[in-house]
Amino acid sequence: MNQPRSNLWRRAAALAAAAGILLLSVVGCAMTGSATPAASQAATISAAPSSAQSGGSDLEKRKTPTPTPRPRQTPKATPTRAGPTTVDGLQVIYVDQLPPEARDTLRLLERGGPFPYDKDGAVFQNREGILPAKRRGYYHEYTVITPGENDRGARRIVTGSRDELYYTDDHYDSFKRILER
Repeated sequence: MNQPRSNLWRRAAALAAAAGILLLSVVGCAMTGSATPAASQAATISAAPSSAQSGGSDLEKRKTPTPTPRPRQTPKATPTRAGPTTVDGLQVIYVDQLPPEARDTLRLLERGGPFPYDKDGAVFQNREGILPAKRRGYYHEYTVITPGENDRGARRIVTGSRDELYYTDDHYDSFKRILER
């Protein structure tokens, strides 16, 4: 060899780093003077003219293979946290979508009161038949304060005995099922 082994090693390492390919087997064979198996050599490098034909060392003349581009992966669908849009035939509204006064009423319900109106907690009879049919006394209603109103206003939260929550902002003409995200 014309060059010291340490120089040869540095050059091979620089080539390998630049190409992003590990050339340890080629460098090891070049340093020891052993032959690299043809199949292995063909898989890792493409042959260049020998040093006798072009001048310089074989390692300087050999080209590293161009990395095969990976097929583009289709991004996987990200699961959404959007829940159901209807429950029991009623449109869903999530707690964070409720007006602030309705969320205040929910906090009062969690604490057990005190509620601002005497009628809060009264039995809701479901005369309109919009909520699922249940026995009398199953549902109870609570006022959602409406800013600017002198009376209870049209907004209510109705609770079911099994912790169901419903919201109306049009005095029982329609209901939405309240869910947490």
